[in-house]
Amino acid sequence: MLRIIAGEFRSRLLETPPDARTTRPLPDRVRVALFSMLQGHLEGEVVVDVFAGTGSFGLEALSRGAEHAYFIERDRRALAMLQRNIDALGVAERCTVVPGDALGPAALGVIPERVHVVMMDPPYPMLEDSSTRAPVLEQFARFVERLDDTGFAIWRSPWPFVEHVGDEADPAARQRVEIPLDIPGAEGPETHSYGSTAVHWYMRSHPRTRAEA
Repeated sequence: MLRIIAGEFRSRLLETPPDARTTRPLPDRVRVALFSMLQGHLEGEVVVDVFAGTGSFGLEALSRGAEHAYFIERDRRALAMLQRNIDALGVAERCTVVPGDALGPAALGVIPERVHVVMMDPPYPMLEDSSTRAPVLEQFARFVERLDDTGFAIWRSPWPFVEHVGDEADPAARQRVEIPLDIPGAEGPETHSYGSTAVHWYMRSHPRTRAEA
């Protein structure tokens, strides 16, 4: 079980899975640091929780004054727990649950054209495999485009964030190479590491045009 850290629902318990195979909630110290940096950026705003799991990020944001939270998750077990957490806090009218693939078009089709905070917390195996990492970061770039001019998009990764390159048949010759963190259309990252995990912060690199605003 996790607790809401602060705000309207402070100390309320959130249901979480008994193991990490279904979802991997943000550790408490990471959530504390994350929301400390988001202080003053949540009240009355729209947030998006991508790969939401049981909703610890979005529900904490609602507790701290966010107006509405969108939760994108496809795992049925996690979705059931997410819905129970929403119901337990009585915030259903401030929540939109999007049951489906976070990398699919439906995820972007439901959320507003302008949001203030996006948190993407993909499963580590998706980031460690180059064939699935690229679609994750491409989708993250699309979420960055939905930010308002002062908003933040954040994603979580293992740390250090590296891959091994070279001949797989000769482990001694393989090298650890840092994976680039640049995101097209985004300013950043500002990376904060916490032991074996890190969060990477971005903003839009260009202001919205009058037509987009």
